[in-house]
Amino acid sequence: MAAPSGSEAKDVKTLISLYSNYLWNRVFSFLPSPDLNFLGRISNLYRQTARAKSRRRRTSLPLPLPSTSRDSFGVSSEASKVFDVLEDILDHVFFNLHNIQKNLQFWQSRAEASNARKVYFMICERGPLAFFGGTIQLIREYVAEGSSMDAMEHLCHSASAHISERIAILTSLRYSLATFLAQVYMEVDRFGEELVKNPEKSLPSLLITINGLFSKLQSSIGHLHATRQIDSSVDGSYSFPLMFENLPEVNQEGSQWTDCEIRDVINLIYQNLQKLDSYLCSLVAKHHKPRKVTLYWMHYTCGAVGISICSLWLLRHSRVMGSSDIDNWIHEARDSTVSFWKDHVEQPILSIRDELFETFRKRHKGVMELEEVNLTANSLHRMLLAFSEQTKGQKFHENASDQEMLEIVMARYEKELMHPIQSLVGGELARALLIQIQKLKLDIETAMLELDQILRANEINFAILAALPAFFLSLILIMLVRAWLKQDTRAEGRGRIARIQRRLLIVEVERRIMQFQTCLDQGLENDAQSMYGLLLYSLDHLYRSVERHAKATGEWPWLREDIRDLGKPGLQITYKLTITSRMERVYDCLLPSTKRQ
Repeated sequence: MAAPSGSEAKDVKTLISLYSNYLWNRVFSFLPSPDLNFLGRISNLYRQTARAKSRRRRTSLPLPLPSTSRDSFGVSSEASKVFDVLEDILDHVFFNLHNIQKNLQFWQSRAEASNARKVYFMICERGPLAFFGGTIQLIREYVAEGSSMDAMEHLCHSASAHISERIAILTSLRYSLATFLAQVYMEVDRFGEELVKNPEKSLPSLLITINGLFSKLQSSIGHLHATRQIDSSVDGSYSFPLMFENLPEVNQEGSQWTDCEIRDVINLIYQNLQKLDSYLCSLVAKHHKPRKVTLYWMHYTCGAVGISICSLWLLRHSRVMGSSDIDNWIHEARDSTVSFWKDHVEQPILSIRDELFETFRKRHKGVMELEEVNLTANSLHRMLLAFSEQTKGQKFHENASDQEMLEIVMARYEKELMHPIQSLVGGELARALLIQIQKLKLDIETAMLELDQILRANEINFAILAALPAFFLSLILIMLVRAWLKQDTRAEGRGRIARIQRRLLIVEVERRIMQFQTCLDQGLENDAQSMYGLLLYSLDHLYRSVERHAKATGEWPWLREDIRDLGKPGLQITYKLTITSRMERVYDCLLPSTKRQ
């Protein structure tokens, strides 16, 4: 009994609001001009604010009107107000369709899942109460049937019925709302030229037609309400029946309406939109998908338990319980961090800096070491030259090779070794040994110089190797931040996944066009209108998804016209498919990504 009383109270409030708006408009009709008085300006400001609040989204698929139609009227003209009303109707319908489609996709995904997944959903993804209720029901059926398979099968049938019921009601709502959207869009397209040429004559006919479409929508959803009121097994009281306001007693048959009459009809349309939103919100709320908290309540519960255990453990080791473990761990972590920073960040960077900016100093040091090696080599050359001249008894050239003179030394050394004691006292054995020691010294200095040059050449490499751990940690952190910034996978977002979503919208538009043509070929007029409404919904989603990206690349004027052409009712299907093919090949925001982002 509470529902009828609430409905009657709402009807009384609606009637009072209608007549108050009617009297208010009559008072302003006696004033000279809304633009020449203060009250009129307040009234215009109020209406503009009300229209702005009624809009759910700023951008949507534009009306099928000539591009210059809005510019041909003044800001305060009644025709422009009617255009605003029509845009608001599209915005409300698009918003409600999006809400219905989002919930319908969830239930369809659950319907396509396996039987075990359906049972898991019924028990574990509908909240704690459903978990305990489903567990008790499963135990009872197991006791009654005596078989776990029979109990699981019964629960699976219950889950299928639960999901199918919501799919049926949401599909019916989408069908009715899409049909209404298609009818409104086609009527606006039919009146488009007349609205530009003769708005005074065409506006009344258009408003009367829109009011008739609301009546058709009421009968369509009212039939659904009557059916569901009998068959529905959804918990809770059912939604109130949808009752739109009828057109007030105005000159419906006349060729021209007064400004006051047009305002009354506009207010009535806004009231009907509010009623439609309230009804759909109430109805969809009873069939909506579970919230994220409800779906993952077990994960959140386990997480809360884990956090509680960790909190108790931390409390046990904190100062509150008289323990200094946490302070010690903090100091150790700080010392480890500082040590890691110095060893793998600060010192490698300083080494690279020294290598890059102190080249001249190191080069001077290398020149000095090279001069020492040259001195040793010159000393050895003079020793070899003196020994060879004395041994051979002939004059050698100053540029004689060291290798040739070393052969002479070695030959003399081998000869002297035959009588080592005699050669050591009166021969050339000691002198030959000193020459070999000088040669060994030269070889060692040359090897040390080459090794030093190799080490200096690889100092930057060693510094880079020392900095690699810090580099990898920084790279991982950057990747995590980048993934967090690009976690938006919707079609409006950035990145490879968002680009794929936009291309899938083109595929969806093509599929809707083909389904619309199939319904027309089969003579299914109502199904064709519903499919055309879903096509408009897909175009609206595509319109909002590509606008920002197309404006950034300068493609928006052409892409917008292509989307408008796809929504025109009278355009041939072959031309529409040609447009979708061109959109996939030409526009940058719809091209496939060339690399993974």
